[in-house]
Amino acid sequence: MAAINPRGLKPQAYYNHAKIRPGRPVFPTGQVAWDENGEVVGVGDIDAQVAQVYRNIGLLLEGLGAVPDDIVKTVTYVTDTRFAAAIHRGRLAFFAGCDLPASTLVEVAALADPRLLIEIDLVVMVAD
Repeated sequence: MAAINPRGLKPQAYYNHAKIRPGRPVFPTGQVAWDENGEVVGVGDIDAQVAQVYRNIGLLLEGLGAVPDDIVKTVTYVTDTRFAAAIHRGRLAFFAGCDLPASTLVEVAALADPRLLIEIDLVVMVAD
């Protein structure tokens, strides 16, 4: 198991350039700020939506028998890149004590529900 940051690539405090974990890759549905009833949590509030997304990711991992350190890659879709600081805060809190996964951030015009501000797509390595 390793985090890989080759020399010559820009270092970051909130991701690694690559993360290697043994297991079987799982490609779950992107997680958004919906609660268990399908209601949007934190309409207009990026901090609340980031918290709900990571809460949902935690529930997903639990269902897979996985932990945050098993996530090797995230792609974060956001409706405004000015939300990056809030996303990084939530990310660092969620992955505290773990090797950070590789990460991509993409600004999009909209998500499935216009009240959603963020969606996080994952690759998880689940133990065989």
